[in-house]
Amino acid sequence: MRAIVTGGAGFIGSHVVDALLARGDEVHVLDDLSAGKQERVAGGAVLHVADVRAPDEVFDAVRPDAVLHLAAQANVRTSVERPDHDAEVNVLGTLRILEAARRHGAKIVFSSTGGAIYGECDGRAAETAERRPLAPYGTSKLCGEEYLATWNRLHGTSHVSLRLGNVYGPRQDPHGEAGVVAIFMGALREGDTPKIYGDGRQTRDYVYVADVVGAILAALERDSGGVLNVGTGVETSVLELYDAVRRMTGIEREPTLVPARVGELQRSVLDISLAARELGWRPQRSLDEGIAETWAWVTS
Repeated sequence: MRAIVTGGAGFIGSHVVDALLARGDEVHVLDDLSAGKQERVAGGAVLHVADVRAPDEVFDAVRPDAVLHLAAQANVRTSVERPDHDAEVNVLGTLRILEAARRHGAKIVFSSTGGAIYGECDGRAAETAERRPLAPYGTSKLCGEEYLATWNRLHGTSHVSLRLGNVYGPRQDPHGEAGVVAIFMGALREGDTPKIYGDGRQTRDYVYVADVVGAILAALERDSGGVLNVGTGVETSVLELYDAVRRMTGIEREPTLVPARVGELQRSVLDISLAARELGWRPQRSLDEGIAETWAWVTS
């Protein structure tokens, strides 16, 4: 098939591009390179430097069968400081992608977020759990999901939204709004002392990027639309995560505890049973295995 990967020069997107190429698809990347890096785009893919808010020229040239929509304004702090910009990229951009895809009959798999949409979790959050975003970023992603669901009802499409846990793995930049695994490893590699905010007991659902790619490809083959969680269903505290990273790297360096950040979630974990039933998908890598593969890339 002909596929467009928005944000295909980014962390998750570049892995999706590699997987599509590996199975023989024609792959095009739509990325404005504001966060993505050109060198992440595999040689077999065609890079189109463009904005998701103005995708028509790229879509009309490619005429895609499928769209993997991963481009986003993903910085939570930016969403609080500039909610209008967050909405322009994540809401208006998604709407423009939806309409461009509709003109060409293309199916969309949309990268959404679990933790930012559900807010504080009492246990594993299922797709039917109350949605309580704490930042405009979560609200904009939820809005994108609702647009996809509306298009499914209105136009009979089968677009899928995937609510991702905390994704980590090779190619994640340890700077900016990076995941904590990348931040810890970057600090240890550079000889710095990692920081842990608060008491470190806050939990997240850490899922390895290759497993996320597997879920995205499975969703692409799904005949119906909907919303599905993609994580591990396992809670890991920041302290437990750092211990795992320290064991794998062999670097025994005590972290520095700093004041908690205002508004940070204390508990976030996903119920992935629906994805298991509907997609036949389950994560394949344990946290230790994922950390080992990530550290191997960091030190390569």
